Amino acid sequence: MIVAFSVTPLGVGEGVSGLVARAVQVVRSSGLPNHTDAMFTTIEGDWDDVMDVVKRAVEAVAEMAPRVSVVLKADIRPSVTDGLTSKVDSLEQKLADLG
Repeated sequence: MIVAFSVTPLGVGEGVSGLVARAVQVVRSSGLPNHTDAMFTTIEGDWDDVMDVVKRAVEAVAEMAPRVSVVLKADIRPSVTDGLTSKVDSLEQKLADLG
């Protein structure tokens, strides 16, 4: 599965990047394929592993924030591996074909 999620600490003021970094650190140390952009962190693996990482990322932020908001989108497709890169590669090829 591929999960894109964002964790937003609430009640800590406007600058939250330090707390969000705690969540991203959990993801990156998980060993699962992942990618972080300005809006979401995306992680790929089996259901139990991915959801465990998401839970630990939320808990890392919750240690420092009185409230945490989570947005999560999942693509559950058991027959696909390496979807994190293969989906983007497929898109890039189609764009190249368009010239």
